[in-house]
Amino acid sequence: MSRIAPLVNNIVGNEDADDLMIEIMDVLTDSVTSIPEIGKLYVFVYQPKTIGRYDQNPLVAVTNIFDWGFKGINFHWGQSRSYNFQEVVGQLYQVTNEELQDLNTIPFAKYRINN
Repeated sequence: MSRIAPLVNNIVGNEDADDLMIEIMDVLTDSVTSIPEIGKLYVFVYQPKTIGRYDQNPLVAVTNIFDWGFKGINFHWGQSRSYNFQEVVGQLYQVTNEELQDLNTIPFAKYRINN
């Protein structure tokens, strides 16, 4: 069963993206890691130092792992993005394929711009 399903049922539609992300992380605490695996799905908080647009609460399918970080398909952007380990705030929370469907219905993306 999806750990995310109960959250989907309680969404009103005016929740803050950060509050939703906290609720998501709270139900995923049993699948926390600091090192991702290729082919797995994760949510996490991201605070890059580079200038440009970013998703603070990404939902990512990891495609490559490097010494400095990893690359993956960000489901909010719909494209591949790079993530530096030093810019991940806290841990990575692994999600299942079933939970991916539920997460895609929750508006927890938070688009930001670094200047």
